[in-house]
Parts: sequence; structure tokens; C-alpha cells
Amino acid sequence: MKTEIYQNRVEKVRNALSGRNIDTFMVLVEENRRYMTGYTGEDSQFDETAGVLFITADRLVLATDARFDVQAAQEATGCEIVCYKKGLAEEIPAIVKNLGTCRLGFESVRLSCFQYHKIKEQIEKSDHGVELVPVEEIVEKIRIVKSEDEIEATRKALSLAEKAFESILPVIAVEMTEKEAAWSLEQAMKNLGADDLSFPIICAAGTNAALPHAIPGGRKFQKADPVLFDWGARLAGYCSDTTRTLCIGEPDGTFKKVYHTVREAQKRAIDAIGDGVSSKAVDAVAREFIENAGFKGKFGHGLGHGTGLAVHEGPRLSPLKDTILRAGMIVTVEPGIYLPEWGGVRLENQVVVRENGAEVLNTLGFLEI
Repeated sequence: MKTEIYQNRVEKVRNALSGRNIDTFMVLVEENRRYMTGYTGEDSQFDETAGVLFITADRLVLATDARFDVQAAQEATGCEIVCYKKGLAEEIPAIVKNLGTCRLGFESVRLSCFQYHKIKEQIEKSDHGVELVPVEEIVEKIRIVKSEDEIEATRKALSLAEKAFESILPVIAVEMTEKEAAWSLEQAMKNLGADDLSFPIICAAGTNAALPHAIPGGRKFQKADPVLFDWGARLAGYCSDTTRTLCIGEPDGTFKKVYHTVREAQKRAIDAIGDGVSSKAVDAVAREFIENAGFKGKFGHGLGHGTGLAVHEGPRLSPLKDTILRAGMIVTVEPGIYLPEWGGVRLENQVVVRENGAEVLNTLGFLEI
């Protein structure tokens, strides 16, 4: 990606920070760091970091350690690279002193209470007084609307994931286990060139399909079972996310009724999407249809979420949080019905909000039953 694109994104962040009385903004979220620099270093777990980005009015500093300093210099060409020798908390006082910082904004969603107190302690020990200021959703509010390049990257990740799924369909059969099917799908995505999975694959058969986030296990597929697959590929940083529910053998009456209800709920919700539309209202379209079909209380999660560099990001299609949808946002539309004594059906597409409606990115079809 061109350096100018990252520079434009940084300027948007600087503009968003204006008036907040913050000298330096400390970016801790991995996806936000990548979004503004192109640096692809990955945080291995919550209490570890591959680097921290410091943004001032006229400087951009990426601090990392010896594991990543060469990579950072190669990828984040618009940044000053600082390689710290001690832990990050110990090095922050010297970094912010060099930047002339008095008020240091930080992404509160990423900094644990333990890490906050450790950094605060080190700053208080130093001879340069700095006030720590929690900040929320500065970069996320910019990331929420995608460029056409980002939409195309998502489309490619989705196409790869769908091709992988189609390639394993011939081997899905009675007596195959959830784990075996999930592993086949993971291998297929990697063989087609996926950089990684967007998230651990969900494959759930029979009554396990009533668990929205089921973990694949040793359960074997049986005739008339609903088998739910939720999977995604990460490609060039961008995530796909799709769900399809299959039936092993001839579907029974319950499967047909549930499946048709979920599919119609999804269609109606997609038709309701457009620039300027309430995300809460879109959720209500699907939810009310499912409830009126006799499945009240059987659709417990939100209708969907944004995707991008993270598989779950804004906006949310949910009864709990309302966002006005804008052209360029990408959302999943994934209604489901879950019956603990039988199983469940969820169907998920990725959709781009356009000025006059919605563009479905998926090309993978649905069951004809």
C-alpha cells in the first residue's frame, strides 16, 4: 500500500485528536497500528506487544524490541523506529520525554490495569511529569468506513474462503467428525493461500449446532443432522467471515422450517441496509421476522458486526447499540435459530453498505430445499 495512504490516515487521527489537549497519542491496538503504518507485527497474546505507535502533531514513532526492529524499519517506512532494550513500561518515560509530552493519550481498550499501573509507576519515577489520559475509539471510528481497496481485499479473502469450503463439500458425510471437517476446511484455506484463519473454525453437528460458538469435537455427523460451519480466511490483513448450515442426507420438517425462516430473515435484513439506516433497525427486521415465525427467544445474539483488519469491529447490528450505517461500511448479516433439543441454523453473508442499498460480497449459494 502506498505511503501516502498511511499518511492520510495518520492525519485523520491527528484531526480527530484536535481539541482534546493531548500532546501524544499512544496506539496499542495491533490492528490500529497496522492501519496507520503498514507494520504487520502481531501481538502474540494480550500481555505482549509487537510495538507501540506514538503520534504527535509532527512526529510518528514506532517503538518495538529486537524481535521486530528490522521488520518495523522495512514496513513502517514513514515512522521513526525506536528499539527498546528493557520492557516497554521502562522505556516509555524516555520516549515521551524526547517527544516533549505532557499529556499522553492511550487506547484504554488495550491497556490492562496491571500494565497501566506499571507505566504510571515508571513515569512517576522519571524527572519528566506526564499525565496519562484514557482515549476511546479514535482510530476505530476512522477504520469503520472502508476504502474500495479495503473492500476489494475483503472480497478476495472471502472468495478464497468460499472456494475452500466448496472444495471440501464432496467429503462431508455420515460418520465424519466435527474436528475432521474443521481440519479439512482449515487445510483447504491454507492450501489456497490464506495467510491465516480469521478465527478458529466452528463446526457443530446435531444438538451442538444450537451452540453459536461451538468448539469442534469428536461428534460424528448423522443422517438428518444440521451441520453448522462458521469460518473465515485472513488475506493481506483483511478478514472474511461466513456461515452456512448443511444437512446430512434428507432434511426433516424441522430443518426445512428453521432454515427457510433464517434465510428469509437474512434476505429482509439485507434489503433493509443502506446509507443512513439505523443498525438497530436492521437487526429488528430480522429479529421480528424470526419471532413472528414462532421462534421467539431462539435468536439470542446480534444480527451482525463489522469486519476489516479485525474479524469483529464496528459497526454492530444489534438491539443493544445503534449506529447510523454509512456507505463503505462492511457488515455481516448472520441471523440464527437455536433449539437446544434439536440443533441450530445460522446463515451469514458479508455485505457492503452502499448509498442506495447493500452489496453482498458472497457468491456461495444456499441449500435448495
